Amino acid sequence: MTRALTQRQAELLTRLEALFLTEGFGHLTLDDIAGRLHCSKSTLYALAGSKEQLAVRVVGRYFKGAAERIEKRIVGLNDVRKRIGSYLAGAAEELSKASAAFIADVSDFPPTRATYERNARAAAERIKAFIQDGVERHVFREVHATLFAEMAGLLIEGIQTGVLTKRAGVSDAEAFTALGELLLDGLQRNGVSQKE
Repeated sequence: MTRALTQRQAELLTRLEALFLTEGFGHLTLDDIAGRLHCSKSTLYALAGSKEQLAVRVVGRYFKGAAERIEKRIVGLNDVRKRIGSYLAGAAEELSKASAAFIADVSDFPPTRATYERNARAAAERIKAFIQDGVERHVFREVHATLFAEMAGLLIEGIQTGVLTKRAGVSDAEAFTALGELLLDGLQRNGVSQKE
């Protein structure tokens, strides 16, 4: 069981997360990090045993926090279309905090990439649950929910890695908006207005 963080450690992790999101972490040494955060290396070692472990901890913290904030956005939304739209808008907002350098470093380092991939799979599972709910409520037409969710997951991965947005010349937020439109229009039942 992990020990509870002190207030100073929690503040350091918050500042470290902001630093990593802005600049990435691959190029930073522990000396760089300690200097930037105005703390000792031993303070950092109290958070993690190495720079790599620190990166894993911070990346995990970022994705966990993002998932919690996205989930809060959809609490109480009974309209499944609004739930999907709000969920994807939340993902876009969270990703807009991450620089291209951060996303590249997360992808380049296998342990953080694994965290990232778990997050993308969890997002696909949430979308699958939303789709299944919409089909059961007859809001959406009968579809293969797992297939739709996997396709959405691949698109989310393309957005998160920057491949899709770079090719299309759009921002993450625009890409997530388009994904929402694509999903909702593709799931729409004949004769059901999207704006109902």
